[in-house]
Amino acid sequence: MASKAIQFLAVVLTALALLPGGAHLMALPAKIAMPEDPYFVAQQVYRGWAWAGVVIFLAIFANFAAAFLAHRRRRQLSTVAGLLIAATLAIFFIWTYPANQATSNWTSAPENWEHLRTQWEYSHAANATITLLALLCSVGAAVSTGPLRENEVRGVEASGASDPDSLELNRVTTPSARPLERVAAREAAAERIATQAALYRRPMLK
Repeated sequence: MASKAIQFLAVVLTALALLPGGAHLMALPAKIAMPEDPYFVAQQVYRGWAWAGVVIFLAIFANFAAAFLAHRRRRQLSTVAGLLIAATLAIFFIWTYPANQATSNWTSAPENWEHLRTQWEYSHAANATITLLALLCSVGAAVSTGPLRENEVRGVEASGASDPDSLELNRVTTPSARPLERVAAREAAAERIATQAALYRRPMLK
């Protein structure tokens, strides 16, 4: 239950982390060719958006927490989601933040302001794309089912199967069994079942 709650929280926080970058990406075509004065005016719309960084850190933590609590398939997807969101922070501090500093948060225009504009806009676009991939991974982890063998074991147990070899075959496929033991015992049980099936089939062929 805790694992599902954390995974749900990871999806929500990752979706929230996508909102600012998505807004920047949608605005990029209209802003990238703006003259200096209109562009600097438009940039003032983003004052106070620094608080969105809190959501990004929470999304990273939630995805890694979900990975820690999840099964192997979910763990991989949640880990990738967390790493992708962490990568957006690296992009921000390498390209976006220096542009903010060089322009005093877009209140003064240095000579290379057009280069800084391109750097700022496309770093946000890259982060939006990466965060979208992270969201897909997080959602994939949330909807991913457990191993097929585990589901088959539950089905056999629920049906009350009593064949010893069938029970043995399913018992050794549970996650608690060691991998090598599972493989060896599964092959042995499958061989016994095949042998019994051949013996039952032989009188019918006569």
